[in-house]
Amino acid sequence: MLTRGSLALLIGAMSSTTLDPRLLTQAGAQALSRGDFSGARDLFEKIVAAGRADGPVWLGLAFARRGLGDHAGKLEALERLLALEPRHLRGLIMKADHFAEAGDGRAASAFYRAALRAAPPAERLPPELLAELRRAQAASDRYAAEYEAQLLGAIPAGPGAERFAESIDLMLGRKQIFLQEPRHYYFPGLPQIQFYAREPFPWLDGLEAATADIREELGGLLAVGGAFAPYVKTQSDRPFDDGHGMRDNPDWSALYLWKDGAPVEEAVARCPKTMAALADLPLCRIEGRTPSILFSRLAAGAKIPPHNGFINTRLIGHLPLIVPGGCGFRVGNDVREWREGQAWLFDDTIQHEAWNNSDEERIILIFDIWRPELSQAERAMVQGLFAAVDAYGGGQAWGV
Repeated sequence: MLTRGSLALLIGAMSSTTLDPRLLTQAGAQALSRGDFSGARDLFEKIVAAGRADGPVWLGLAFARRGLGDHAGKLEALERLLALEPRHLRGLIMKADHFAEAGDGRAASAFYRAALRAAPPAERLPPELLAELRRAQAASDRYAAEYEAQLLGAIPAGPGAERFAESIDLMLGRKQIFLQEPRHYYFPGLPQIQFYAREPFPWLDGLEAATADIREELGGLLAVGGAFAPYVKTQSDRPFDDGHGMRDNPDWSALYLWKDGAPVEEAVARCPKTMAALADLPLCRIEGRTPSILFSRLAAGAKIPPHNGFINTRLIGHLPLIVPGGCGFRVGNDVREWREGQAWLFDDTIQHEAWNNSDEERIILIFDIWRPELSQAERAMVQGLFAAVDAYGGGQAWGV
């Protein structure tokens, strides 16, 4: 092992033309290991002066300067290291530590998170580096908790607080940003609302009041042979896709009162109270396409995977009729449970999914209405657009 005196002789004997960076780097590492920070610094700086420094040299110099209390010099070495190797794990953690010691929690948190993102799987790390990474994780968690508490403390009480609180959840990454992503037609400028409030739809009260009658008519329809069929069915005139695993799958099935914008006469005739309850609704009417009015069945234990609807000019309504425990529904970030007789309206072009974790079937009434933000003129334009679409080639599937 090189002593302090032999290090001086080694440094003095080497000119810039004969300097061996590998040998000096090894000698510098040895000096660090025995706490000779001054000697290590001299060796690493010799390599830097010769223009031969690489990542290990800058890291060694950062350790040496840190040991000597030269914080500005340490930071300079770390910056040079990370300029060469931006994902250098130890360098990122050391720079995070530098800012933590300086009281700059936001900068420290940013570098701890960068180190965690850059880290390979734990089984590929040596024990000492794995310990450093766990320390970085603990520090990152601590800063995140402090930051979250700081922001949550800024939420006021009163009007607007709920939406403001959601904005903070999004900022903190506690929620994801979900936007309208219709699979076929997007009308711009409409608000991004997952579930709509009840107040703009006073007719919901009357619809809910008819729940028992609607459920009774469903039973009568089934008693005379009305049958559920898979909600997503293969179309021979369109390319096949698996419909998120629901294509021709009876786990999610439908019994239609109106389908593709036209009544299913026999079913409608047997459900007069249901149709009366829907009579005053602003149903979305696009010839050959909407409205759709149906009883939707989700089998025991079944799930409907996340998906998006076709057009954002309508809202989808649910009136729960038969709902065992364990049935849930998510639109964007908003997760709810159906309650029999309690209707809601949502934007189905925002990602949504459903599940039935019970051992019984779940049945709801589904219908679609125009979005309230569309004027009568805009609704007529949308109707005209799809008339033009359907006039091309004679097809009426949502996909052209």
